[in-house]
Amino acid sequence: MPESSCAVHHRTCTLCEAMCGIEIRHRETEILSIRGDREDPFSRGHVCPKAVALQDIQNDPDRLRKPLRRNGDDWEEISWEEAFDITARELRAVQARHGNNAVGLYYGNPTVHNLGAMLFAPPFARALKTRNKFSATSADQLPHHVAALAMFGHQLMLPIPDIDRTRCFVVMGGNPLASNGSLMTAPDIRHRLRDLQRRGGRLIVIDPRRTETAEVADRHLPIRPGTDALLLLALLHTIFREGLDRPGPLAAFSDGMDRLRAAVEPWSPNRVAGHTGIAAKDIQRLAREFALADGAVFYGRLGASTQEFGGLCQWLINCINVVTGNCDRPGGAMFTTPAIDVLGVSGKAGFQGYFGNRRSRVRKLPNFSGEFPVATLADEILTPGDGQIRAMVVHAGNPVLSTPNGTRLEKGLAGLEFMVAIDYYINETTRHADIILPPTSALEHSHYDLIFHTIAIRNTAKYSPPLFEPHADARHDWEIFMELTRRLQGGVAARSVPGLGLLRAGLRRLAPPERFIDVMLRAGPWGLRRADGPRLSLQKLRDNPHGIDLGPMQPCLPQRLFTADRRIHLAPDLFVTDLDRLYRRFPASTRKRKPAGFDLRLIGRRHIRSNNSWQHNSHRLVKGPDRCTILMHPEDAARRGITDRDRVRVTSRVGSIELPAEVSDGIMPGVISIPHGWGHHRKGIRLGIAAEHAGESLNDLTDEQMIDELTGNAAFNGVPVRAEPVA
Repeated sequence: MPESSCAVHHRTCTLCEAMCGIEIRHRETEILSIRGDREDPFSRGHVCPKAVALQDIQNDPDRLRKPLRRNGDDWEEISWEEAFDITARELRAVQARHGNNAVGLYYGNPTVHNLGAMLFAPPFARALKTRNKFSATSADQLPHHVAALAMFGHQLMLPIPDIDRTRCFVVMGGNPLASNGSLMTAPDIRHRLRDLQRRGGRLIVIDPRRTETAEVADRHLPIRPGTDALLLLALLHTIFREGLDRPGPLAAFSDGMDRLRAAVEPWSPNRVAGHTGIAAKDIQRLAREFALADGAVFYGRLGASTQEFGGLCQWLINCINVVTGNCDRPGGAMFTTPAIDVLGVSGKAGFQGYFGNRRSRVRKLPNFSGEFPVATLADEILTPGDGQIRAMVVHAGNPVLSTPNGTRLEKGLAGLEFMVAIDYYINETTRHADIILPPTSALEHSHYDLIFHTIAIRNTAKYSPPLFEPHADARHDWEIFMELTRRLQGGVAARSVPGLGLLRAGLRRLAPPERFIDVMLRAGPWGLRRADGPRLSLQKLRDNPHGIDLGPMQPCLPQRLFTADRRIHLAPDLFVTDLDRLYRRFPASTRKRKPAGFDLRLIGRRHIRSNNSWQHNSHRLVKGPDRCTILMHPEDAARRGITDRDRVRVTSRVGSIELPAEVSDGIMPGVISIPHGWGHHRKGIRLGIAAEHAGESLNDLTDEQMIDELTGNAAFNGVPVRAEPVA
């Protein structure tokens, strides 16, 4: 039968942040092809290699489809009723013995790609009444949120690069050609960057490695890991010294300019050049080029966040955009007007986020919006005392491979009294569970990107209905959370617990998630109250399966600010005070301090065919040359007698791994790079293809004691290590 006779389904790919539109051709439950949707107004037909993995996950023989209960070293299938009963009973039993905080929660990165999980996980957490909540946020972008909250008044007021109109795009610690954009939803990024250069704009990349993005950039500035904040301070120093500070209309509602000017005064280009590895003249040139461009935007991503001074980096990047007048203007750093306005709704409800109002039990790290830093999760499990975590609930996460010192966390998980995982794989983390509750796949439930429309480089809206009907005994993530919440509340009278009646009523109103989408679209800024324009509703999106383009970002300040005084706070105390820590770490002298024997600095790296560890169970995403290698500069390799493809042992304070060397001048001397998400050699996992391409886990080397002390975010970049050939 020809492909032309098959059915065609359009939806958004959920495997990374890019929100690429895809076209799936199928006959009943057989997928024939997945390709880019040429009629999607946002992604314009672009799709990356990961999209085909949706088919692989859907049909994966290793994917779980029924609840499992541990039976010694093996597993047995049980009914959903029994699984829910056991889970609710055991969680409550642990809390009865040790208190509510004895249960910990961890949400993995895929949670934010699942609307149902995002809506129903918070009520579940409230029903548990534990303060021990963790997520991938503090292994990734927490510094962005702390800076947004302190400066603009809301944790989701994240400035987004207007790359379609900018004339100068500076990328620090990001690799959008591999990530497709991150905290900057930008499908078809390669063509967007080409368009930038064709219109006479410049792309400048600051990174210790010559990344895929650096390869196509107009200029690449290699920087020593962990010194990004020094460079940013020197850029601001130059901007102020040379009178390049031109905030324009922003000056009317910005506070702290003089304090910021004084704070950066000691950090001249000459002062930081020796530490950063970037010459003073190159720092001055970059400052002038950026400040004088007709529309410029500075963007810092993972490499700038996951280091010892990640909080300072994100604050200073925002300051550079504001001080040069490149915030809230076309071609600069702007803010979206999303169809479902999460910021507006949460801001009016009084939940802009909060930071540091509580501290973790063991290491006294600050919480952020109800979550503690994941770098201390193992401490909270392994350290005895009141409030020790004795049970865990893990949703869509694999923290053994994705958080610092995964080996130590693994030890903690193995000793829990009870653990439940909501996941459809037995992986390095879920293998420690007592119960596994497998949800439906991405193609079996509907989708609306609540968060990624909020951080997209254009205002867009798109709804994806389910492609396949799940089998009769399947459960969506939201149904799992809702049922567990109901059972945890079982037998509790609504009047006996403040807010419980409202919680139950709220759950009924949210189910199914389509009801929430329709209400929020109609009430949103592009909804029925709008006199002109699309007047969005769920039905309107159903009628436009390719999505609706709502136009470019528009200036919206100061009206959009959520600070109490509706002003930008350029010099919040928490950041200015943290400069003292930076000075102690990098005194005026550039004499290098090297921990004994650890003379290299470790950084991670991203690949276009990889995002989360579970994507390694797709043959088409892992085939080809081994990608789990140690990237090393020829000088460092020669000094150690290492040649290309030799086995190399890398050792840090917390552990050692062995991997093949990849010798290349694409990385700075003194720096090595290992990709994250590998390490599929653990006993007991059921990931057949991943186990054949096991690699080693970067996070068997990263150190849980290395954090950004200001925010609590894990510092994966700049870990001191040594390398030696394996005899």
